[in-house]
Amino acid sequence: MSGRLDSAQPYALGLFRIVVGLLFACHGAASLFGVLGGASGTGGTVDAGTWPGWYAAVIQLVGGGLVLLGLGTRAAALVSSGSMAYAYFKVHQPDALWPMENGGEASAMFCWAFLLLTFTGSGALGLDRLFARRTSEQEEAAAERQTPVAA
Repeated sequence: MSGRLDSAQPYALGLFRIVVGLLFACHGAASLFGVLGGASGTGGTVDAGTWPGWYAAVIQLVGGGLVLLGLGTRAAALVSSGSMAYAYFKVHQPDALWPMENGGEASAMFCWAFLLLTFTGSGALGLDRLFARRTSEQEEAAAERQTPVAA
């Protein structure tokens, strides 16, 4: 049983990355464009350039999209994790210590999910792997062309 689970791990990680990225991007789209209930479920949007709401929404949309696609996953996840840590400690935590008391459950969960992806990478089904494979194939082909043939 363990062998089957181990072989499925990259796919489970890839699906995890896709779901987390999609949900995060939806938060950004809601805040920036008023879709899916809008900013904070009010149907509105955040004003362009306002700190920190607009910048957080841009990070959510772009970072979530990159993580969803598995493109630059580690860097996008690191920035996204940091933005959620900032949201938790600056916006939620001053109201109360525990996420259940201060409404910071989503910020805390996104922070830790993205931190995990920072260390694990994209898993299967990501563009990172596709580009890495293509790059290694090109490097191997170039190395073969440069290797002299013995007579």
